[in-house]
Amino acid sequence: MADGGAVGRTEAGGSATHWAPGDQILWRYRENGGERFHIARPVTVVRDDEELLAVWMAPGTECVKPVFTDGTPLHAEPLGSRYTRRRTVQLDRWFGTGVLKLARPGRPWSVWLFWEPGWRFKNWYVNLEQPLVRWAGGVDSEDHFLDICVYPDGSWGWRDEDEFTQAQRDGLMDSRLAERVRAAGRSAVAVIEAWGAPFSDDWQHWRPDPSWPVPPLPRDWDRTPAYMTS
Repeated sequence: MADGGAVGRTEAGGSATHWAPGDQILWRYRENGGERFHIARPVTVVRDDEELLAVWMAPGTECVKPVFTDGTPLHAEPLGSRYTRRRTVQLDRWFGTGVLKLARPGRPWSVWLFWEPGWRFKNWYVNLEQPLVRWAGGVDSEDHFLDICVYPDGSWGWRDEDEFTQAQRDGLMDSRLAERVRAAGRSAVAVIEAWGAPFSDDWQHWRPDPSWPVPPLPRDWDRTPAYMTS
């Protein structure tokens, strides 16, 4: 995917490559408490520089998502057993409209933009997570359960606090990590309330290049990058 179009620049411990607009990369998440990747989404690079990585996940993109071993979707399971039942992964396609994802280097969250059909802006979504790690084929992270929804009028609210609490009960997150996640959330709220970047940057008016194809999901979407073996 991305290897052919990247602007070469590498650092010890991983890839610090800058991709060009239109390059196709993977945006992946490791399972909580493990090393396997259980979410993989092919995306198209919109912008990539020292300040921001912006990517577009097109409608209909083939993705990898976690499910229970009997095929039951995660959201259909009661919260008390959602994180203790055995899981596997399956292929699926992103439904609905596309998603624009924005991430600043080293920051423990990314900001996603959602639209209704017809490009009516719906909301920003602050996904609290480990800072993205770059490698030749894309970026990796681990989700931290707790999120923040930000609405067009500037109001905001916490999301998935019940899942955040349950993950701690089930041993997927210790108290130190939970406090770091809460601190990251408070930092994100400070940015929201000051209406800093990216909320003030008019990304809600951005539109994808109509010539961009939908990126395919590579067969080796779960390959182990060099930073995990060094």
